[in-house]
Amino acid sequence: MKMYQHKIHIIAAALLLCACGETEETVTFETVTAEKIAALSSDSIPPTCSVTIRLEQATAKSGRPGEIINSTVASRLFNRGDDGLKDAAQAFADEYTANYIKNLKLLYNQDKSDTTKLVWYYYHYIINSRTQAGSKGTLVYLTDINYREGGAHAVNQQVIMNFEEKTGRLLTLDDIFVDGYEPQLKNLLLNALKEKTGLSTNQALHSQGYLRSTDLYVPENFILSDNAITFVYNPDEIAPYSLGSIELTIGMPALETLLKSTFEH
Repeated sequence: MKMYQHKIHIIAAALLLCACGETEETVTFETVTAEKIAALSSDSIPPTCSVTIRLEQATAKSGRPGEIINSTVASRLFNRGDDGLKDAAQAFADEYTANYIKNLKLLYNQDKSDTTKLVWYYYHYIINSRTQAGSKGTLVYLTDINYREGGAHAVNQQVIMNFEEKTGRLLTLDDIFVDGYEPQLKNLLLNALKEKTGLSTNQALHSQGYLRSTDLYVPENFILSDNAITFVYNPDEIAPYSLGSIELTIGMPALETLLKSTFEH
């Protein structure tokens, strides 16, 4: 009996040592690409539509959290959450260029003799992403989008997603802040905007083009970090396009009473 108990103790000790040596798996990423170019005619230098996509994709060894992250990114960017991220990106590129030909070929054939109109037929769509560590146990997925669809200038947008690394779950504002957080957070953001611009009144902000067509709101685009949360407004959301994107950073101490107790930072 004593020998049997001794063997059990040895096995238990070995299992304990193995468990202590284990480390929690982290999500790792690799770059995937998708490209497509379509021309409106067989002319020597025809207008084209080019799509170039470079995305960070969670690797297979990232397990279920990585699968969830990839599916969420594919859904948010391409509305194709059931496809793999690379396949979703290529399907988007194929569909985008096909619609370009379908919608513009006839118009181009009518206009191509007028060289002043040719610039309106050049399209492009570029997507690049990167990841970075967020606050405790989170990672931030940042996507930069630049596209031009015949307009006077290209459009720049950023799509930001914050994920819980151990589960792959997308974190929303409601996951981070207590119920009824919006009025107080809006005030903090308004004060941050005034400080950033050096404009001390709402009237002064309006005179410079800020908040002319909308009240200040809490955007879904935000970046978690250990010490602060940065809220990102894309061009033309709260200010004229010429002013670019607006980033407002609020330190964690100022947010302390608004944060859920379950949110670690």
